[in-house]
Amino acid sequence: MRVLGIDPSLSSTGFGIIDYTKNRYSVASYGTIRPSQRLSILDRIYKINSRIEELIRNFKPKEVAIENLFYAKNIKTAITLGQVRGAIMVAVASSNCPLYEYSPLEIKKAVTGYGQADKNQVQQMIKTLLNLQEANLRTDASDALATAFCHINSRIYQQNISDSHNE
Repeated sequence: MRVLGIDPSLSSTGFGIIDYTKNRYSVASYGTIRPSQRLSILDRIYKINSRIEELIRNFKPKEVAIENLFYAKNIKTAITLGQVRGAIMVAVASSNCPLYEYSPLEIKKAVTGYGQADKNQVQQMIKTLLNLQEANLRTDASDALATAFCHINSRIYQQNISDSHNE
C-alpha cells in the first residue's frame, strides 16, 4: 500500500509518501511545497494544488491522508488554511484517490504514543520509525510522513479487526 500524507499550510505544505509491504515501511519521497511569498494567495494556492496533482500522478498513491484543521490562532489563518485544504482536496478528488483525515492528536498518538507530543518529538520518532538519516528533515515534511504513518496503522488495525470477525 502506498500512502501520500499531507500537512497543509500556505507557506510550507509538507508531503510524505510511504510504502507499506509485508510489514515493512519504506519512504518513497518527502518534502515541502513552498510557493514564493511574493505571489498572490490565489497563485500560492494554485501552486500547492498543482504540485499535489503532480505528486499523485507521479507516485500513484493508493490513498491520501491529510491533517485536519482543528486549531488556528485567528480567523484569517483558519480561512486561509481552509482554502489550502480545499485546493488539496480538489487535487485528490480529481485523481479519484480516497482521502482520509486525521486530527493532530490522532497523528501524534499514532507516532509517539502521546497525543500532546511536540513537533520535535514527532520528528524524532518519524526518523526512528522510518529509518531516516537526514539531519535536516523539515517539520512540515515529518508531519506529513507522520500523517501517512498514522493512516497506514489505522488501515492495518481495521484489517486486523475485519480478519478477526471473519474467523
